[in-house]
Amino acid sequence: MNSAGGGCLEDENWIEKVMEAGKILRTIKKELPLVVKPGVKLLEIAEFVESRTVELGAFPAFPCNISVNSDAAHFTPRRGDERVLEEGSVVKVDIGAHVDGYIADTAITFDFSSENQKLVEASEKALENAIATVKAGVDVHDIGKVIEETIKKYGLNPIYNLTGHGLKRWIAHTKPTIYNHPAGKGVKLEEGMCIAIEPFVTNGIGKVVDRNEVEIFSLPEKVVSNEKSHRLVRMRQAREVLIEAMKYRTLPFAKRWLKKAPEIAIAKLVKARLLRAYPVLAEVSGGLVAQTEHTLIVEKDSAVVVT
Repeated sequence: MNSAGGGCLEDENWIEKVMEAGKILRTIKKELPLVVKPGVKLLEIAEFVESRTVELGAFPAFPCNISVNSDAAHFTPRRGDERVLEEGSVVKVDIGAHVDGYIADTAITFDFSSENQKLVEASEKALENAIATVKAGVDVHDIGKVIEETIKKYGLNPIYNLTGHGLKRWIAHTKPTIYNHPAGKGVKLEEGMCIAIEPFVTNGIGKVVDRNEVEIFSLPEKVVSNEKSHRLVRMRQAREVLIEAMKYRTLPFAKRWLKKAPEIAIAKLVKARLLRAYPVLAEVSGGLVAQTEHTLIVEKDSAVVVT
Protein backbone atom coordinates (compact mmCIF):
# COMPACT_ATOMS: atom_id res chain seq x y z
CA MET A 1 0.00 0.00 0.00
CA ASN A 2 1.42 3.35 -1.02
CA SER A 3 1.08 6.59 0.87
CA ALA A 4 0.71 10.07 -0.56
CA GLY A 5 -0.73 13.45 0.34
CA GLY A 6 -2.57 12.75 3.57
CA GLY A 7 -0.97 9.35 4.00
CA CYS A 8 1.20 8.62 6.99
CA LEU A 9 3.55 5.86 5.83
CA GLU A 10 6.90 6.31 7.56
CA ASP A 11 6.81 3.00 9.38
CA GLU A 12 5.84 -0.39 7.99
CA ASN A 13 3.63 -0.85 11.08
CA TRP A 14 1.82 2.49 10.66
CA ILE A 15 -1.56 0.90 9.97
CA GLU A 16 -1.40 -1.11 13.19
CA LYS A 17 -0.54 2.05 15.12
CA VAL A 18 -3.39 4.05 13.60
CA MET A 19 -5.78 1.17 14.23
CA GLU A 20 -4.65 0.91 17.85
CA ALA A 21 -5.26 4.64 18.32
CA GLY A 22 -8.68 4.17 16.75
CA LYS A 23 -9.52 1.25 19.01
CA ILE A 24 -8.72 3.39 22.05
CA LEU A 25 -10.95 6.19 20.79
CA ARG A 26 -13.81 3.76 20.19
CA THR A 27 -13.53 2.61 23.79
CA ILE A 28 -13.57 6.18 25.07
CA LYS A 29 -16.58 7.10 22.91
CA LYS A 30 -18.53 4.23 24.48
CA GLU A 31 -17.68 5.60 27.92
CA LEU A 32 -18.48 9.24 27.15
CA PRO A 33 -22.23 9.04 27.99
CA LEU A 34 -21.22 8.24 31.57
CA VAL A 35 -19.31 11.53 31.79
CA VAL A 36 -20.87 13.98 29.32
CA LYS A 37 -23.95 15.07 31.26
CA PRO A 38 -25.57 18.36 32.24
CA GLY A 39 -24.09 19.65 35.48
CA VAL A 40 -20.65 18.14 34.88
CA LYS A 41 -17.68 20.49 34.64
CA LEU A 42 -16.24 20.85 31.14
CA LEU A 43 -12.78 20.45 32.65
CA GLU A 44 -13.80 17.13 34.20
CA ILE A 45 -14.90 15.86 30.78
CA ALA A 46 -11.65 16.95 29.11
CA GLU A 47 -9.47 15.49 31.84
CA PHE A 48 -11.38 12.20 31.70
CA VAL A 49 -10.80 11.87 27.95
CA GLU A 50 -7.14 12.84 28.08
CA SER A 51 -6.22 10.68 31.09
CA ARG A 52 -8.22 7.73 29.77
CA THR A 53 -6.33 7.96 26.47
CA VAL A 54 -3.06 7.54 28.36
CA GLU A 55 -4.46 4.73 30.56
CA LEU A 56 -5.40 2.78 27.44
CA GLY A 57 -1.91 3.06 25.94
CA ALA A 58 -1.88 6.12 23.68
CA PHE A 59 -1.46 9.89 24.06
CA PRO A 60 -3.85 12.72 23.19
CA ALA A 61 -3.26 13.90 19.61
CA PHE A 62 -4.79 17.24 20.62
CA PRO A 63 -6.70 18.61 23.62
CA CYS A 64 -10.21 17.27 24.08
CA ASN A 65 -12.52 19.73 22.26
CA ILE A 66 -15.91 20.31 23.92
CA SER A 67 -17.76 22.80 21.74
CA VAL A 68 -21.22 23.77 23.00
CA ASN A 69 -24.19 25.10 21.00
CA SER A 70 -22.96 27.68 18.44
CA ASP A 71 -19.29 26.93 19.15
CA ALA A 72 -18.11 24.55 16.44
CA ALA A 73 -14.47 23.78 17.24
CA HIS A 74 -11.33 24.55 19.23
CA PHE A 75 -12.92 24.94 22.67
CA THR A 76 -11.09 23.25 25.50
CA PRO A 77 -11.41 24.30 29.14
CA ARG A 78 -8.73 26.32 30.88
CA ARG A 79 -6.90 25.31 34.04
CA GLY A 80 -9.27 25.55 37.00
CA ASP A 81 -12.28 26.10 34.73
CA GLU A 82 -15.53 26.01 36.71
CA ARG A 83 -17.92 26.11 33.75
CA VAL A 84 -20.40 23.23 33.58
CA LEU A 85 -22.40 21.62 30.82
CA GLU A 86 -25.88 23.14 30.90
CA GLU A 87 -29.27 21.52 30.34
CA GLY A 88 -30.54 21.86 26.78
CA SER A 89 -27.07 22.02 25.20
CA VAL A 90 -25.88 20.60 21.89
CA VAL A 91 -22.37 19.36 22.64
CA LYS A 92 -19.63 18.30 20.25
CA VAL A 93 -16.84 16.16 21.75
CA ASP A 94 -13.88 15.90 19.36
CA ILE A 95 -11.07 13.61 20.51
CA GLY A 96 -7.80 12.36 19.09
CA ALA A 97 -5.21 9.79 20.07
CA HIS A 98 -1.78 8.91 18.74
CA VAL A 99 0.48 5.91 19.00
CA ASP A 100 4.07 6.87 18.20
CA GLY A 101 2.77 9.94 16.40
CA TYR A 102 0.25 8.05 14.24
CA ILE A 103 -3.13 9.69 14.74
CA ALA A 104 -6.80 8.75 14.86
CA ASP A 105 -9.43 11.48 15.17
CA THR A 106 -13.16 11.21 15.88
CA ALA A 107 -16.10 13.29 17.09
CA ILE A 108 -19.61 12.79 18.39
CA THR A 109 -22.49 15.14 19.21
CA PHE A 110 -24.82 14.93 22.23
CA ASP A 111 -28.21 16.66 22.17
CA PHE A 112 -29.46 17.43 25.66
CA SER A 113 -32.30 19.59 24.37
CA SER A 114 -34.42 16.77 22.88
CA GLU A 115 -35.29 19.37 20.22
CA ASN A 116 -32.27 19.29 17.95
CA GLN A 117 -31.88 15.64 17.11
CA LYS A 118 -32.34 16.51 13.42
CA LEU A 119 -28.98 18.35 13.55
CA VAL A 120 -27.27 15.26 14.92
CA GLU A 121 -28.98 12.93 12.47
CA ALA A 122 -28.00 15.13 9.51
CA SER A 123 -24.36 15.10 10.55
CA GLU A 124 -24.32 11.34 11.13
CA LYS A 125 -26.09 10.59 7.84
CA ALA A 126 -23.81 12.94 5.89
CA LEU A 127 -20.78 11.12 7.28
CA GLU A 128 -22.31 7.72 6.53
CA ASN A 129 -23.04 8.71 2.92
CA ALA A 130 -19.59 10.27 2.50
CA ILE A 131 -17.83 7.14 3.76
CA ALA A 132 -19.76 5.05 1.23
CA THR A 133 -18.12 7.05 -1.59
CA VAL A 134 -14.53 6.75 -0.35
CA LYS A 135 -12.04 4.78 -2.41
CA ALA A 136 -8.85 5.47 -4.33
CA GLY A 137 -9.46 7.85 -7.25
CA VAL A 138 -12.50 9.60 -5.79
CA ASP A 139 -12.43 13.39 -6.12
CA VAL A 140 -12.86 15.30 -2.82
CA HIS A 141 -15.27 17.58 -4.71
CA ASP A 142 -17.65 14.62 -5.05
CA ILE A 143 -17.39 13.75 -1.35
CA GLY A 144 -18.28 17.35 -0.49
CA LYS A 145 -21.22 17.21 -2.86
CA VAL A 146 -22.62 14.15 -1.10
CA ILE A 147 -22.18 15.79 2.30
CA GLU A 148 -23.91 19.00 1.28
CA GLU A 149 -26.77 17.24 -0.52
CA THR A 150 -27.43 15.04 2.51
CA ILE A 151 -27.46 17.99 4.92
CA LYS A 152 -29.69 20.10 2.67
CA LYS A 153 -32.31 17.31 2.65
CA TYR A 154 -32.75 17.99 6.35
CA GLY A 155 -33.33 21.69 5.66
CA LEU A 156 -29.99 22.56 7.28
CA ASN A 157 -26.62 23.92 6.15
CA PRO A 158 -23.09 22.58 6.21
CA ILE A 159 -20.47 24.84 7.70
CA TYR A 160 -18.73 25.94 4.55
CA ASN A 161 -15.43 27.03 6.06
CA LEU A 162 -14.75 23.93 8.16
CA THR A 163 -13.34 20.80 6.55
CA GLY A 164 -12.14 17.27 6.92
CA HIS A 165 -8.45 16.64 6.42
CA GLY A 166 -5.56 14.30 5.96
CA LEU A 167 -3.56 12.88 8.86
CA LYS A 168 0.19 12.33 8.90
CA ARG A 169 2.63 11.34 11.58
CA TRP A 170 2.71 14.13 14.20
CA ILE A 171 0.47 16.33 11.99
CA ALA A 172 -3.24 16.41 12.83
CA HIS A 173 -4.33 18.50 9.80
CA THR A 174 -2.76 18.14 6.37
CA LYS A 175 -3.75 17.56 2.74
CA PRO A 176 -6.14 16.56 1.32
CA THR A 177 -8.73 19.08 2.45
CA ILE A 178 -12.18 17.49 2.39
CA TYR A 179 -14.86 20.16 2.19
CA ASN A 180 -18.42 19.83 3.42
CA HIS A 181 -19.66 21.15 0.07
CA PRO A 182 -18.55 20.69 -3.58
CA ALA A 183 -15.07 22.24 -3.65
CA GLY A 184 -11.48 21.22 -4.25
CA LYS A 185 -12.15 19.69 -7.66
CA GLY A 186 -9.18 17.80 -9.09
CA VAL A 187 -7.87 16.52 -5.73
CA LYS A 188 -8.26 12.76 -5.69
CA LEU A 189 -7.92 10.31 -2.85
CA GLU A 190 -5.05 7.85 -3.15
CA GLU A 191 -4.68 4.36 -1.77
CA GLY A 192 -2.99 4.50 1.60
CA MET A 193 -4.17 7.97 2.55
CA CYS A 194 -5.23 8.41 6.16
CA ILE A 195 -8.07 10.94 6.30
CA ALA A 196 -10.70 12.33 8.64
CA ILE A 197 -14.14 13.27 7.32
CA GLU A 198 -16.21 15.49 9.62
CA PRO A 199 -19.52 16.97 8.49
CA PHE A 200 -20.44 20.07 10.50
CA VAL A 201 -24.16 20.88 10.35
CA THR A 202 -25.93 24.05 11.47
CA ASN A 203 -29.32 25.69 11.50
CA GLY A 204 -27.45 28.97 10.99
CA ILE A 205 -26.03 30.42 7.78
CA GLY A 206 -23.07 28.03 7.68
CA LYS A 207 -19.96 30.03 8.50
CA VAL A 208 -17.68 30.15 11.53
CA VAL A 209 -15.58 33.04 12.82
CA ASP A 210 -12.99 33.37 15.57
CA ARG A 211 -14.31 33.95 19.08
CA ASN A 212 -12.11 35.74 21.59
CA GLU A 213 -11.03 32.68 23.58
CA VAL A 214 -7.85 30.71 22.95
CA GLU A 215 -6.62 27.76 24.99
CA ILE A 216 -5.12 25.59 22.21
CA PHE A 217 -1.74 26.16 20.55
CA SER A 218 0.82 24.28 18.47
CA LEU A 219 4.38 24.71 17.31
CA PRO A 220 5.00 25.27 13.58
CA GLU A 221 7.11 22.60 11.88
CA LYS A 222 9.95 25.10 11.29
CA VAL A 223 10.19 25.68 15.04
CA VAL A 224 10.18 22.00 15.94
CA SER A 225 12.83 21.18 13.35
CA ASN A 226 15.16 23.89 14.69
CA GLU A 227 16.61 22.78 18.02
CA LYS A 228 17.87 26.31 18.62
CA SER A 229 14.48 28.01 18.18
CA HIS A 230 14.28 28.90 21.87
CA ARG A 231 17.45 30.96 21.50
CA LEU A 232 15.50 33.38 19.32
CA VAL A 233 13.44 34.34 22.37
CA ARG A 234 14.82 36.87 24.83
CA MET A 235 12.10 36.67 27.49
CA ARG A 236 12.92 33.85 29.92
CA GLN A 237 9.27 32.89 30.52
CA ALA A 238 8.58 32.66 26.80
CA ARG A 239 11.70 30.57 26.33
CA GLU A 240 10.53 28.18 29.02
CA VAL A 241 7.11 27.84 27.39
CA LEU A 242 8.74 27.07 24.03
CA ILE A 243 11.08 24.45 25.49
CA GLU A 244 8.25 22.68 27.34
CA ALA A 245 5.97 22.77 24.29
CA MET A 246 8.61 20.96 22.23
CA LYS A 247 7.56 17.65 23.78
CA TYR A 248 4.29 17.88 21.83
CA ARG A 249 6.16 18.35 18.54
CA THR A 250 3.72 19.74 15.96
CA LEU A 251 0.60 18.40 17.69
CA PRO A 252 -1.82 20.87 19.30
CA PHE A 253 -1.65 21.21 23.08
CA ALA A 254 -3.67 22.96 25.77
CA LYS A 255 -2.31 25.85 27.78
CA ARG A 256 -3.37 23.93 30.90
CA TRP A 257 -0.94 21.14 29.95
CA LEU A 258 2.01 23.46 30.56
CA LYS A 259 3.53 23.93 34.01
CA LYS A 260 3.47 27.69 33.53
CA ALA A 261 1.93 29.68 30.70
CA PRO A 262 2.00 33.42 31.43
CA GLU A 263 -0.26 35.34 29.05
CA ILE A 264 2.52 37.78 28.19
CA ALA A 265 4.85 34.92 27.22
CA ILE A 266 2.19 33.21 25.08
CA ALA A 267 1.35 36.50 23.35
CA LYS A 268 5.01 37.17 22.58
CA LEU A 269 5.47 33.72 21.02
CA VAL A 270 2.30 34.04 18.93
CA LYS A 271 3.34 37.49 17.71
CA ALA A 272 6.77 36.13 16.75
CA ARG A 273 5.06 33.25 14.91
CA LEU A 274 6.85 30.75 17.09
CA LEU A 275 3.49 29.54 18.38
CA ARG A 276 0.25 29.02 16.46
CA ALA A 277 -3.01 29.91 18.22
CA TYR A 278 -6.38 28.21 17.65
CA PRO A 279 -9.21 30.56 18.68
CA VAL A 280 -12.60 29.03 19.41
CA LEU A 281 -14.66 28.95 16.22
CA ALA A 282 -18.31 29.96 16.52
CA GLU A 283 -21.17 29.97 13.99
CA VAL A 284 -21.45 33.59 12.89
CA SER A 285 -25.25 33.82 13.03
CA GLY A 286 -25.49 32.04 16.38
CA GLY A 287 -26.77 28.81 14.83
CA LEU A 288 -26.47 25.53 16.69
CA VAL A 289 -23.81 23.16 15.37
CA ALA A 290 -23.50 19.35 15.26
CA GLN A 291 -20.42 17.39 14.20
CA THR A 292 -19.67 13.73 13.52
CA GLU A 293 -16.24 12.45 12.48
CA HIS A 294 -14.42 9.25 11.61
CA THR A 295 -10.86 8.47 10.58
CA LEU A 296 -10.49 6.33 7.46
CA ILE A 297 -7.71 4.58 5.58
CA VAL A 298 -8.32 4.74 1.83
CA GLU A 299 -8.14 1.44 -0.03
CA LYS A 300 -8.43 0.60 -3.71
CA ASP A 301 -12.18 -0.06 -3.72
CA SER A 302 -13.35 1.18 -0.32
CA ALA A 303 -12.06 2.46 3.02
CA VAL A 304 -11.26 1.03 6.44
CA VAL A 305 -13.16 2.91 9.14
CA VAL A 306 -10.66 3.34 11.98
CA THR A 307 -12.84 5.02 14.61
